[in-house]
Amino acid sequence: MSAAGPSGDHASAVLLACRGLTMTFGGLTALDALALSVMRGEILGLIGPNGSGKTTFFNVVTGLYKAAAGSIEFEARDITRLPPQAICRAGIARTFQRSRLCLPLTVFDNIMIGNHLRLQHGVWFNVIRRRALRRQFEQCVEQARALATTFSRRLGERLFEAAGALNMIDRRRVEICRALVNGPRLLLLDEPSAGMTHGETRELMDDILQVRGRSAELTIVIIEHEMNVIERITERCVVLNYGEKIAEGAFRAVAADVRVQEAYLGQA
Repeated sequence: MSAAGPSGDHASAVLLACRGLTMTFGGLTALDALALSVMRGEILGLIGPNGSGKTTFFNVVTGLYKAAAGSIEFEARDITRLPPQAICRAGIARTFQRSRLCLPLTVFDNIMIGNHLRLQHGVWFNVIRRRALRRQFEQCVEQARALATTFSRRLGERLFEAAGALNMIDRRRVEICRALVNGPRLLLLDEPSAGMTHGETRELMDDILQVRGRSAELTIVIIEHEMNVIERITERCVVLNYGEKIAEGAFRAVAADVRVQEAYLGQA
C-alpha cells in the first residue's frame, strides 16, 4: 500500500477520504490542509505528540467541529457539513479518550444509548403497542448481550448491573460496544487503553482484533500513545505534528523516520 495514498484501481477501496482538511481555533491551526485516506477493512494507527491534532481530526470527521476548509468523503459521499446524527447514521462511530459512560445506569442502558437513533420513541409505540415494545426490548437485550459477550462472557452476564460497578477494562469494553451497536463501517477509537495497566491494554487489544476478525466490513482508526499497541494491531500508520501529516506507512518505517523522531523527541 503506497504511502502516497490510493489511486486508480485502488480508488474503490477508499472508505474515508479527507482533502485539505483545516480546523482553526482563533489563531491556532489544529489541522493544516490535511490529506488522509482510510482504506476499507484496515486498522489504521493515528499517532503523534500531544496537541498534534489527532482528537481534533476525530471531532471534525464526526461533526462535533465544523472544518474551516477542505472536504470529507465517506463511501464517496460528501459528509463535510453533515450534523453528528447524520454522520452516525451514515456508518461512523467513535469512542472518547475520557469515559462517557453514565455510571449509575446499567451496562445494557449504556450500550443502548448508542442505538437511540434506531429505536422507536413515540408515545403511540411505547404506550399502545406494548407487544411491539416488548419485542423491541427483547431484541435489544439479545443484541447487547451478544456484543458484550464478544469481549467477555462474564460481561454479557452483567447487563443489568450498574456500569459504575465495572473495572476500567470492562468500562472500556462497554464504550466500544456502545459504538458498535449501530453496526458502523468505520470505528474511531480515541486512546482506548487510557487509564489501564499494560496487562489490561494487551487484553483489550486482543478483544479489538477479535471483533475486527469477525467483521471483514469493519474499518478501525485508533489513536494510541502506546507504540507497542500501534505496532501490534495496525497495518498502517499516519503521523501528525502540529496538524500536519509528516509520515505515513508501516509502523517500523514511520518509527525510523527522522521527522517522526524529532516530533517525539526534539532535535538532537
